[in-house]
Amino acid sequence: MVKRCKRALGEENVVTLETLNSLGGHLRGNGEFEEAKEVYERCLARRMKVLGEEHKDTLGVLNNLGIVYKNLANYEKALEYYERALKGDERTLGKTHPHTLDTVMNIAIVNEDLKDYEKAEALYQRALEAQLGKNHESTIQSVRNFKICLELCGNSERLAELISRHP
Repeated sequence: MVKRCKRALGEENVVTLETLNSLGGHLRGNGEFEEAKEVYERCLARRMKVLGEEHKDTLGVLNNLGIVYKNLANYEKALEYYERALKGDERTLGKTHPHTLDTVMNIAIVNEDLKDYEKAEALYQRALEAQLGKNHESTIQSVRNFKICLELCGNSERLAELISRHP
């Protein structure tokens, strides 16, 4: 499909780039992380050239690369991509936009994987404080992740406080 799009529309057409990104998502979903990484890297290079660094689609690929590198246990590289996505999200969408908060939570999860519970806790707290209402998906996920982080770092007092506010 990507080859057909390239032939018909050109390598830098937005439809071709979306198809390339979808292929990366398919590969990632099948656990083919090395292949997904290569596809996402190609997609990122082209989207940077065509759409610019702060376009939502470019930022999405940065986040996707963060996910792939996290799954490959290359946490430093995952953080690098997530941080780039976060900077762009904050500038273009704002600090409380759901996409921005999802990126904040992705960074928190990687810090948790690195056993930097203090940093993870601060990031979860940031996402929680920017909550979009108690029943919003991002809020629910943030609370769930924050509870896990507090359990892991043995902060039972803060955990009890959080549970009392968000059962």
